[in-house]
Amino acid sequence: MATPHLANDLARRLFLERHALSAPVPGRGLAGLSDLVARLGFVQLDSIATVERAHHMILFARCPAYRTADLDRLLGKERQLFEHWTHDAAVIPTAFYPHWHLRFARDADALRGRWQRWHRHDFIARTEAVLAHIHRHGPVCSADLRGEAPRKTTGWWDWHPDKTALEYLWRSGELAVTGRSGFQKYYDLAERVIPAAQRCQHPDPAETIDWCCAAAMDRLGFATTGELAAFWATVTPAEARAWCHDQLRKGELIEIEVGTMDGGRRRAFARPDVMQAAAAAPVPTGRLRVLSPFDPALRDRKRAERLFGFHYRIEVFTPAAKRIYGYYVFPLLEADRLVGRIDMKAHRAEGVLRVTALWPEPGIAWGKGRQARLEAELDRLARFAGCDRVEWLDGWRREAV
Repeated sequence: MATPHLANDLARRLFLERHALSAPVPGRGLAGLSDLVARLGFVQLDSIATVERAHHMILFARCPAYRTADLDRLLGKERQLFEHWTHDAAVIPTAFYPHWHLRFARDADALRGRWQRWHRHDFIARTEAVLAHIHRHGPVCSADLRGEAPRKTTGWWDWHPDKTALEYLWRSGELAVTGRSGFQKYYDLAERVIPAAQRCQHPDPAETIDWCCAAAMDRLGFATTGELAAFWATVTPAEARAWCHDQLRKGELIEIEVGTMDGGRRRAFARPDVMQAAAAAPVPTGRLRVLSPFDPALRDRKRAERLFGFHYRIEVFTPAAKRIYGYYVFPLLEADRLVGRIDMKAHRAEGVLRVTALWPEPGIAWGKGRQARLEAELDRLARFAGCDRVEWLDGWRREAV
């Protein structure tokens, strides 16, 4: 029997629907926001606020009615979300917390030896002392323990031992993030942050591996074993491979070929109804959306390039003289195509969102209609970022690279 072929246009449509980037717009308010995060699985956190922080831009791109205070409330008073790691720091539905016990155990094993070698005998002593301090005194940030103002670090290798202890206790599940001031994390005992209904559930590892793989498949639409493993970054590629072959044997998955933008084909696993699901996925609206560099639709750069023909690399850590585009350039999505990228920054003190450069993708004609759609979106984004106008600098229009 011939392997089913999912054409590129249908693959893009299914991919965007699973990433909540096509109609209908997610519901408003706390319930709608909670549903949206659950639909995505998680939302990556990032501190860079060139326009607005990545997690806020991810949610705004899908729901123009989104308000940052709603996310704070779901994380704080409502406790419907919690902070931990997937491939990076993220906000995650608290309903998923039971399956993080496996992650806690694996992170503890992976980090304990590395960080103990780094801080030697101080590591265990400081971890015990920090935990005892929080038991007695309640939530702390790393600066509280050191008795000084927060300082910018260049990575875990120059963390103070108390900061290392906090991060280890958080990553291993003893502590949870109870809130933030600015972007500074405050940690407390997990039992004081995570509701008992979720905290006290302990699925066995096999159940969590099954949940991780199934939940990733449902959010991706189709995937290789490596893509399934990378989604939550909890299961190993070998575990994802074994799961796929077991599901294939049971008839719960099939193998397909997915069309790429360059006319090629790539083998993947999918649910048996993938063709019907792709055909039923809504045609994305013509809204021109500004995506965060950390948007879940772009997180897997190679997958985005295969599906959309869009090569993207963030250049934050690239020396200025070697950048092709800019420090923090935003991809532009229109319907089911990535049509360009834009370099801009919110200058809140001046009340202006300033556009430095716009690059259409090769083969994209940038006419008056498309420019008008972009300007309408930037007006909305400017207000969201606390600005009252958009300013286009001289020479903003650039040629495709």
